[in-house]
Amino acid sequence: QVQLVESGGGLVQPGGSLRLTCTASGSMLPVRVMAWYRQPPGKERESVAHITSLGFTTYADSVKGRFTISRDNGKNTGYLQMNGLKPEDTAVYYCSLTTMSRTYWGQGTQVTVSS
Repeated sequence: QVQLVESGGGLVQPGGSLRLTCTASGSMLPVRVMAWYRQPPGKERESVAHITSLGFTTYADSVKGRFTISRDNGKNTGYLQMNGLKPEDTAVYYCSLTTMSRTYWGQGTQVTVSS
């Protein structure tokens, strides 16, 4: 059974930084895409960043230049480095891993940006 666990969330002041980690356990097919999504309070889930197995990355316009996605293919572990955090970045952040057969989701980690 595959399980994804996000960690690294918390409360941070505007302008601060956090590093989220997504750790996968269990047997799965090779991961094609690792992604981070977020769901702000009262809003729908939105895409934040994606990274392919070859290292190609895409970002939402709202986080370009501030967030960096990376992954360790050998460990099925992913990261989201978040710098220059803003109050509007407050959300539950979710990790997803996509293989040939399906997409797996974590339970999310809360990020709150507030003074």
